[in-house]
Amino acid sequence: MLSCLDKSIIRRIQEDLPLVPEPYKEIAQELEITENELMHKIKEFSSSGIMRRFGTIVNHRNVGFIANAMVVWNIPEDLISDVSKIMISFSKVSHCYQRPTFSDWPYNVFTMVHAESRQGCEKVVKEIAEAVHINDYEMLYTTDELKKISMKYFIEE
Repeated sequence: MLSCLDKSIIRRIQEDLPLVPEPYKEIAQELEITENELMHKIKEFSSSGIMRRFGTIVNHRNVGFIANAMVVWNIPEDLISDVSKIMISFSKVSHCYQRPTFSDWPYNVFTMVHAESRQGCEKVVKEIAEAVHINDYEMLYTTDELKKISMKYFIEE
């Protein structure tokens, strides 16, 4: 059973993090608990499965990235782990996911690449392809950004 404090913590951490040097400290102060108590609760939620994922959404245009490309890669299964480690070492890669393939869709690894231009994306992708020795990929450019929202729990009406 979740306590009132648990629900308050969940309600608060599902919102934006404050843009300050110590965001968890500020959140803990808002909740009138210590930062250690907050971190302990977050770890407890994670280990118990109450919270399965803790993520962030970056507004790419606000940080100077105008072009975004989802790059879909066809990587031999036995190389996925090693190749993905190299891919995520590139600073302009924000996401790297393994996905199932289908008879008409052979791509099993997706990376999101951000740059100042399409040419910048292409340059980064070419560097990644050379580093991992994989040339079987497609670049899918972002044309529109849809509203990104996460599920909200314990919302106060």
